[in-house]
This record gives sequence, structure tokens and C-alpha cells, in this order.
Amino acid sequence: MVTPLVVSDVEKSFTMHLRGGLMLPVVRGVTFSARAGECLVLGGPSGVGKSSILKMLYGNYGVDSGQIVVSHHGHLIDIATAEPRAVLEVRRDTLGYVSQFLRVVPRVSAVDVVAEPLTARGVGAEEARGRAMAMLERLNLPHQLWDLPPATFSGGEQQRVNIARGFITDHPILLLDEPTASLDAVNRRVVTDMITEKKAAGTAMIGIFHDQEVRDIVADRVLDVSAFSPRGLAA
Repeated sequence: MVTPLVVSDVEKSFTMHLRGGLMLPVVRGVTFSARAGECLVLGGPSGVGKSSILKMLYGNYGVDSGQIVVSHHGHLIDIATAEPRAVLEVRRDTLGYVSQFLRVVPRVSAVDVVAEPLTARGVGAEEARGRAMAMLERLNLPHQLWDLPPATFSGGEQQRVNIARGFITDHPILLLDEPTASLDAVNRRVVTDMITEKKAAGTAMIGIFHDQEVRDIVADRVLDVSAFSPRGLAA
């Protein structure tokens, strides 16, 4: 089975500048791989570093040491050491991310927010908007909101825009940070169906799901991040 992402011995700490440069270790020795067509869930209690791992995979957080190797257009790219331009190229074509919070340019409509990842990859504007509308329809976002900026939406509505934007492309790897946290039961079911479809299409997914019912549906494996927590290592 193809393994598009391999993480080896990654370590991360934060410097607390307001506390005299105190070093706060987050994770040590993080090692795992993600296979095509599976959903790997990061498990463990709050505070052990699950979201930090996702942010390192996406290149939002720097890495103190170790490797995050992604297969990108037939080449291996280490996100931990890659130049910013290379990271942006990987994000455009290979590595998608559904975060907990929607961050968008003000005054851009919901449908254009969702369509943007397609237009960035060369899809025509009309086709991209049509596919965006289909995603918003599937996620039950009311039609009257499609041409409005998502900053005015409720938390659950914003999250559906976020999910539509993340799922609209065919990225080989998709990171999911609590995608169902703000959703009702109907839309949680829609998202679990979408995850199942992505797996069938060969997408490798790494996600955080605190909802046990959702986790039971989507997880092929659960990785206990406590094993990489300095607190767990010291126990």
C-alpha cells in the first residue's frame, strides 16, 4: 500500500518569552506513517500535542528536530526543512487541511471561499463555483448564505464552509482537526460519509475526533499521542 506521509522522530517545544525563555516541551519522538486510503486518528487526552502535530505536518509550526516526509508529484519533500515556496506548492497540490477555525479574506463570499482551492489549481471559475455550490448543498448550508461572507455566519455554518473548502479537492493527504465539532447529527453523518468516500478514493487522512461515535465510524487506526508526550515519557 502506498505511504504518502512518513513522520520520523519529530520533536517540538515552545519558548515562553514572558517567563524568561523557559522551554516548554510539547512532543518528542513522534514517529508514524499514513497509508493511502486510511484514516489515522490521533488519540489521547487534551494537551498531549495532537493539534500541534497536525500544525507541524502542515508547516504552520516549526519542528525542532526530525522529519516529515511527503510524497509530492513523485518527489519526497521534508516539510520540516523545506523552503516556504515548496511548502506552499505541497499545500496546493498534495496536502489539504480542515482546521477548527475558518480564516478567510473579508467580504469574499462563501461559494468563492470554497471554490478558491480549485481555481488555485487551474480549474476554471465557472466549474469551480459549480462544484463549490454542490459541496455547500450537500452540507446543507442555506442557499441564501452562499453569496455572503462567512465571517457573518454561526460557528456551525462556518465549519461547513471550512469542510467544503477542504474536501472539494483531490489532495492525496488530508489533515482533519475536529471537523465535526460544531455540527449537528445530520451534518456529522454527511461528513463521515465524505470521509468514507475519500478513503475509498485513496486519500490518506490524519485526524483528531473527540466525538467517540464519529471516531468509531472513520478510524482505521488510532495513534495514542500520549506516548510522545514528555509527561507520558516521564511516567
